[in-house]
Amino acid sequence: MSTNQFSRRQALASTGAAFGNLALSSMLAQEGLLGAESSNPFATQATHFAPKAKQVIFLFMYGGPSHVDLFDPKPALDKWDGKEIPVFSKEDVFMSGKTKPFAKKSPFRFARHGESGIDICNQFPELSKHADKLCVIRSMHCESNNHGPALFQMQSGSIMSGHPAMGSWVTYGLGSECNELPGFVVMMDHQGAPVNGSLNWSSGFLPASHQAVPLRTSGEPIAYVRPRPGVSPRRQRGQLDLLARWNQQYADANPGEAELEARIAAYELAFRMQSRAPEAVDLSKESKYVHDAYGLTEKVTQHFGRNCLLARRLIERGVRFVQLYSGGNEGPRAWDAHDDLEKNHRLHCAETDRPIAALLNDLEQRGLLDTTLVIWGGEFGRTPTAEGGLGRDHHARGFTMWMAGGGIKGGTIHGATDEFGYHAIENKVSVPDLHATALHLLGLNHKQLTYRFQGRDYRLTDVSGNVIQEILA
Repeated sequence: MSTNQFSRRQALASTGAAFGNLALSSMLAQEGLLGAESSNPFATQATHFAPKAKQVIFLFMYGGPSHVDLFDPKPALDKWDGKEIPVFSKEDVFMSGKTKPFAKKSPFRFARHGESGIDICNQFPELSKHADKLCVIRSMHCESNNHGPALFQMQSGSIMSGHPAMGSWVTYGLGSECNELPGFVVMMDHQGAPVNGSLNWSSGFLPASHQAVPLRTSGEPIAYVRPRPGVSPRRQRGQLDLLARWNQQYADANPGEAELEARIAAYELAFRMQSRAPEAVDLSKESKYVHDAYGLTEKVTQHFGRNCLLARRLIERGVRFVQLYSGGNEGPRAWDAHDDLEKNHRLHCAETDRPIAALLNDLEQRGLLDTTLVIWGGEFGRTPTAEGGLGRDHHARGFTMWMAGGGIKGGTIHGATDEFGYHAIENKVSVPDLHATALHLLGLNHKQLTYRFQGRDYRLTDVSGNVIQEILA
């Protein structure tokens, strides 16, 4: 063996497409076994100041949920329905001639809910019961109305690929509270992954140990973690002991090769995760009441409901950042309502309403909501104008997201769009502002959370971002 050749660690890292390898890397990091250059990046880190939240659940509605149909009612759209609205200009057209400057009223009804009187549409009957937990941000805006760049920005702060995801920054800044599960976990919609695929949860230029591990909700939870069929725990234990002796012998003879030293305990940690990961996703011990509450017994809600319940179980076990996707691939399978907004949003609201309400209620009852920041939103909103008669186009100039728990002031509305829902005009919130606020709630100063790469200090919020002080409890 020569130090000029690939080390074992480098060879393993080069096969990063295997989710189990990513998970193993995470486990090694938590134990301080990734070599001197890593300095145990998953050990629990000190915060910059006292945090309100310890963990994050990001409910991502891929495709672009319509703010004017869900959380930002606009009576002017009823009045102007079918008429050209004055805020629309030629350069505002997103893609095709199908989007015209004519107002389209919402097919849904709104009502005020909770003591706070927050307006929520009738497609969220269960979520509406939790209105007083929500801070609805109506003045979001972003830099792109194309799915790919907008997804990158919402996930990583940059419209360009190659930057670390928000969950990667959080685990880099805080470490993890669990040494048997990954610190950053992602779960897909039952109809597939969003555009950009795994680049959305990449660790970018941060150490690979901070990349998310996709959790499969059927079959093996993490690919390539279980031993080969027919290998008993006793036999595996013997193999691990023998491998450890060989590795130790080589490490003693080559004390300068830190990469090999980092591998000595690799299979030990994988061995532990083999039992922990299946236990974390085993829902058989959850009560019938819990299964019913999350909608696991109904076809329309069972997949997203299962993911929401798994998110709660992962948070309980110390996973730092959990991201759930609603909407797969593109078009009708996502919240991408170009053709028939009413049909599209009725379906996706039905899939997510009950599970999200159950998650908020479950977290609260278990005393977890106070320390868990829940974020809901997509990569952008949709136009208040019509596309092809029944649909709405992508819209980045003004849209809605909401946050709950983890130090957020519930029962509040922040910011506003104009009378048509076209432009954010009051207390405008950028994506860096949203990221800065989330990091602040976790006890991290977004200006101090940096990583040096190619001669420059990078951060999630790049060179902008302000904490939204008005929404903090």
